Amino acid sequence: MSTTASANGFRLANPLHFLALGFGAGLSPWAPGTAGTLVAIPLYLFASRLTLAAYILVVAAAFAFGIYCCGKAARDAGVHDHPAIVWDEIVGFFVTMAFVPLAWEWIVAGFVLFRLFDIVKPWPIGLLDRRVSGGLGIMLDDLVAGAFSAVLLVLAFRLLR
Repeated sequence: MSTTASANGFRLANPLHFLALGFGAGLSPWAPGTAGTLVAIPLYLFASRLTLAAYILVVAAAFAFGIYCCGKAARDAGVHDHPAIVWDEIVGFFVTMAFVPLAWEWIVAGFVLFRLFDIVKPWPIGLLDRRVSGGLGIMLDDLVAGAFSAVLLVLAFRLLR
């Protein structure tokens, strides 16, 4: 598919759509949220070189940008929180990984925990997913899934060191 072609109401030539779709990963026919989270891993490896303060600023900026970007992409596609929109998964994974060391075992554990919380959507994640609309709703449930995952990772890290 060319970058100017339309897929599910999205136009990859539109920079906001391209980013909302996780650089196209969200168009995966199988598990687009998982594909989006996989895209987050090399981005996280790059961002992990930042100081914690800079990392948090990047995550906050990516979250704020995601409210606009994902909201616009969803409106353009005519579907709230379309499965192809995966910028929220990228940001959620960044939240998950904020307070653990850079090591493959933590990346794998963070990936699994984040996907679990994002798929199962325990309270209040599911409630937020159902009740908060627009770009904020798209981003907020993944932010909370990332926060839950981060808490479990930090607890595991403290117990295992």
